[in-house]
Amino acid sequence: MKKALLYSTAILFLLACGGVKKTQEAINTGNYQQAMNRAMRSLADNKGKKGNQPYILILEEAFAKNMERELQNIAFLEKDGNPANLEAIYKGYSRLREIQNRITPLLPLYIRDENRNARFDFKNFDEDIIDSKDRLSEYLYDNALSLFESASNKMDYRKAYEDFRYLDEINPGFADTKDQMELAYQRGLDYVKVKMINDTQMVIPTRLEEELLNFNTYGLDDLWTQYHNNPLENIKYDYEMQVAFREINISPEQVNEKQLVKEKQVVDGYRYLEDENGNLVKDSLGNEIKVDNYKTVTCNYYQFTQQKLAQVTGLVSFVDLQSQQQLNSYPLSSEFLFQHVYANYSGDRRALDNDLVALLNLGAVPFPSNEQMVYDAGEDLKARLKEIVGRHRFN
Repeated sequence: MKKALLYSTAILFLLACGGVKKTQEAINTGNYQQAMNRAMRSLADNKGKKGNQPYILILEEAFAKNMERELQNIAFLEKDGNPANLEAIYKGYSRLREIQNRITPLLPLYIRDENRNARFDFKNFDEDIIDSKDRLSEYLYDNALSLFESASNKMDYRKAYEDFRYLDEINPGFADTKDQMELAYQRGLDYVKVKMINDTQMVIPTRLEEELLNFNTYGLDDLWTQYHNNPLENIKYDYEMQVAFREINISPEQVNEKQLVKEKQVVDGYRYLEDENGNLVKDSLGNEIKVDNYKTVTCNYYQFTQQKLAQVTGLVSFVDLQSQQQLNSYPLSSEFLFQHVYANYSGDRRALDNDLVALLNLGAVPFPSNEQMVYDAGEDLKARLKEIVGRHRFN
């Protein structure tokens, strides 16, 4: 037991040493952020643990070196004077404040061998962050507005939208960013009107048409495309999506019959056991022994299968309304099989297996109408149409 305890202690010691070594290596290679993250995770678990003492020294060293490098980099970017550096300056100050905020809950961190608390030269970066964020906001706003005002196509408006969106993320409520972002979004949208075409000799169920064209139920992840199955007069549409039904085939109603003859030995009462001389055999208590009497029974089993099949084929096409050119087309097809099985019998039903007996409780049912068959086939059509719309891109 003692040897096992010593072995476990040794393993834990080696693992701890390995963790400290990797953390120190992160400092030696200049990866101060990784070193601080490792150290803070270990200290958060138990900062008073003796084995975690090295992490306090590592955190102290990594923090000082990271602070020095970040401030030197910020000073260089400021001296360069390029406004494109403002984002890096703002993020640099923000990272420094975030690190300080993460270390603060761990304090104080006591170093036993040196009889002191770890030293962290915290600074107040609030003014630096606010100043750099304001300058960055002005720069982003001017750039986005310039791109918006000089936009010559939808892609330019989308880029302007992304710039305004980022600006609103870091500085909500800046100037009229929200309004400009909404304008850029509206002008960057692709509007698609959807047209249903029926080239078959059958009527498409109204309910199916409504469900196929209700794109709100499709859960599309496409920020820049809006589909309208009821086109609006005040919108200039960019594309037309044509959902054309080419052919609808519905098979005749069929009832197929299959006959089975089943035999089985079943218990049919009992008899008294006799020996080879015809005498009744008794048990140890003097009681006459009974044994099952088996009988072979037969049953004629008639299984009926009702079937009706609907097949729908079509084509989904996308047309550029400016050039009147077809962009892409995708085949659309689906089928629905109605099938109902029931059975009856003549003879002794004891000869039937349980799975066959279950069908005896069922009877024939009315066949669905042709319209219902087309609608049921449409359930699969909706899934296929959603897939087509989801993968098609106009730009």
